[in-house]
Amino acid sequence: MISIDPKEIATGKLHGYLLGAIAPRPIAFASTIDADGNPNLSPFSFFNVFSANPPILIFSPARRVRGNTTKHTLENAMETKEVVINVVNYDIVQQMSLSSTEYAKGVNEFEKAGFTMLKSDVVKPFRVAESPVQFECKINEIIHLGKEGGAGNLIICEVVKLHIDEAILDENGAIDQHKIDLVARAGGSYYSRAKEGFFEIPKPISTLGIGVDAIPIEIRESTILTGNNFGVLGNVEQMPTQENVDNFAKVNPQFIGLETTKKHTFAKAFLEKNDVESAWKVLLIK
Repeated sequence: MISIDPKEIATGKLHGYLLGAIAPRPIAFASTIDADGNPNLSPFSFFNVFSANPPILIFSPARRVRGNTTKHTLENAMETKEVVINVVNYDIVQQMSLSSTEYAKGVNEFEKAGFTMLKSDVVKPFRVAESPVQFECKINEIIHLGKEGGAGNLIICEVVKLHIDEAILDENGAIDQHKIDLVARAGGSYYSRAKEGFFEIPKPISTLGIGVDAIPIEIRESTILTGNNFGVLGNVEQMPTQENVDNFAKVNPQFIGLETTKKHTFAKAFLEKNDVESAWKVLLIK
């Protein structure tokens, strides 16, 4: 493993490491206007939601590493204190990328990228009609993190109105993660299509898991089971009773008397099928 002092490498190199390691990142497709009413549209992946009450989104248009100049989005935000943050799904990712071109000030990226300008209800910047969720925001504060190239500028936005396309909702009125089909930013030219990588993990706060430290040492020293496997095994409220293990063994005699490696291999297969109870029983069979 290499160890790096960020002050001892070029900003561009550090920037690449940061974006390659901290990924995927959601994308704030930010719509602003300047003091003269000219629209601007640009994506930013230094972005997330930070509060629900009040509803706060934060994104950061960093100073350019080359030339140490600021972006039109930041300049407009400072002038007008309003922004619309549109989410980016797979259907518009190529157009979104096109809009990130460094067009001259005053050039309308909505038109360049082929997006429809939709009038907002509360703020002056336009919404992207093609985006499945749009957040109209007032800017509460802008925090400048530095004056050199690569320095971020945290734009703290309070959502004053949101718009959701009904087509992305499930039968309960919640956003369906498969229907919304979001994309995220990674390092270099890479993106991630969220719905292609979904998997579920039961939240630990819903139960009081026994913890990995409660797993018998002979299981924890396994050369077959992984850290993820131990995390799943440690998220049960209690291990199966000996009676339950014995009953399982009677129905599944093929697991009796197995040497450790084979036993752990079978347990791992059960875990991969999300059958945690059977995995535990195999592991505890004498």
